[in-house]
Amino acid sequence: MTGKNTKLRRADFTTLQTATPEDLTIVRKAEAALFDELPGRIIEHLQLLEFVPNGHPITQLEHSLQAATRAHQDGRDEEYVVCALLHDVGDILCPHSHADFAAMLLKPFVSESLCWMIEKHTIFQKKYYFDTLGRDPNEREKYRDSPYFDMTVEFCERYDQCSFDPDFRSLPLESFYPMVERIFQNKYQDQSLI
Repeated sequence: MTGKNTKLRRADFTTLQTATPEDLTIVRKAEAALFDELPGRIIEHLQLLEFVPNGHPITQLEHSLQAATRAHQDGRDEEYVVCALLHDVGDILCPHSHADFAAMLLKPFVSESLCWMIEKHTIFQKKYYFDTLGRDPNEREKYRDSPYFDMTVEFCERYDQCSFDPDFRSLPLESFYPMVERIFQNKYQDQSLI
């Protein structure tokens, strides 16, 4: 974990009601560090995808790198590429609802359409394999009227369902660091977590 600022001075309050302006200045400095270090924590979390027991021909990290590399090679903008990179990041802490986890992480930083795409991608992905399990692969049809339906179909087709190829040459994770840093820049300087 990055944790560069673990030695920050701590405030003295025991309840928010008794916090002084000096206490809240200390809290704000800590919050600034928390936001500033977010891109590094996201990268560290992505690295853990290497160890997800998925049974796929490649690691979950490699799958994410393939999706992001394909999106980058297609000339998608940075928000889209970072979404492709992070679409399965929730597999580590929230495997039962990983798409919701990823969308929640991305929501303050990317467009509504991209958040919707990431949140729904697992439902749209069923089109490619649910019939093999004897289940309905067309669950995504209930979202047909969404303005984001077609872009989510395209994401799954072009970047997600095809990114399990052991012979594909992905860009290394390091090449995406600057994009992650730019997307997750501190947009909350005037807000407080408390």
